[in-house]
Amino acid sequence: MSQLMLHEFHSGLGATFSELNGAEIVGDYSDWLAEHAALQQSVGVVDLSFRSRLCLVGADRARYLHGQVTNDVKKLRAGEGCYAAITTAKGKLESDLNILSLADELLLDFEPGLTAKTTARLEKYIVADDVQLVDAAPHYGLLTVQGTQAATVVRALGLFAELPVKPLASVKISNATLGDIYLVNHARLGSAGFDLFIPNNSLGAVADKLIAAAKQIGGRACGWTAFETARIEAGIPRYGVDMDETNLPLECGIESRAIVYNKGCYIGQEVINRVHSFGHVNKELRGLRLADDLKILPQRGDKLFSADKEVGYVTSSAKSPLMQGNIALGYVRREVNQLGSELVLQTAAAPSRAQVVGLPFGK
Repeated sequence: MSQLMLHEFHSGLGATFSELNGAEIVGDYSDWLAEHAALQQSVGVVDLSFRSRLCLVGADRARYLHGQVTNDVKKLRAGEGCYAAITTAKGKLESDLNILSLADELLLDFEPGLTAKTTARLEKYIVADDVQLVDAAPHYGLLTVQGTQAATVVRALGLFAELPVKPLASVKISNATLGDIYLVNHARLGSAGFDLFIPNNSLGAVADKLIAAAKQIGGRACGWTAFETARIEAGIPRYGVDMDETNLPLECGIESRAIVYNKGCYIGQEVINRVHSFGHVNKELRGLRLADDLKILPQRGDKLFSADKEVGYVTSSAKSPLMQGNIALGYVRREVNQLGSELVLQTAAAPSRAQVVGLPFGK
């Protein structure tokens, strides 16, 4: 397991640690409910340095990546970004990506544990293109500030003359002490938020300042348990859990953010466009309100039934403070996935009810 750069820093804050896809993560700081409340009501600071980060450099980087992903990369100017998916020739997901167009490179941010696989996939089609892939994780860490007061905390650093406004837009500052820092508008939990890509040798100093600023307005450092619960409540699918190589992007609720249909060719484009234009997907990601008396939450893959017919399965689940009950994300066949549909959830313990509800939860 690869250790977090700030392991000792987090230990000093009372962190307990866990593992995700071979990477160390902070599970919580002893009170995940308070951390969740901060993310929902004020602001939380989360160390996401365990995530994968790749840089594409070279004169052909934008043109080349444009032909590998579902969104329009060629239109991005420096300081802009987009969300996209990498798909197979059959249109199935291989990864999702946050793509940031910087002055001299494209920065890709994606799920942990996928650096080698994604590098191999992107290098596979390089022939005579001027493109090189560089692992950025050994050089840059990632802190995220999420919640309604995120902008206040970032401004408290005193580093940025302006904050980026558009989703996945970024600005860069060069500080004599801290080095080059990139600030990205990224609401990872659906409300408001900013990512900071920071040189590893400055990561602790910036984390300390962000957490101190958050505490001034009722926020705090937050771990994965609170962050993941808030993600599920927001109805945002995560690759490797809610979507994987068995899914078309159109099934996953990411179509409007990730796919541009008139951008030209990319790997998997023919299948995806054909389904969009002439057909439909047979299942779609939905929110599920579960029985409140469940003793054990469903596991990924637990089945959903309607009239004794299998119609879907669960991907993520959580005990939701927001909903004051049990919730899940899961795929449900289109004939029974309308809001209000009553299903039966079959777990290892016993069958129970599940109702299809809208996303995000509570809206």
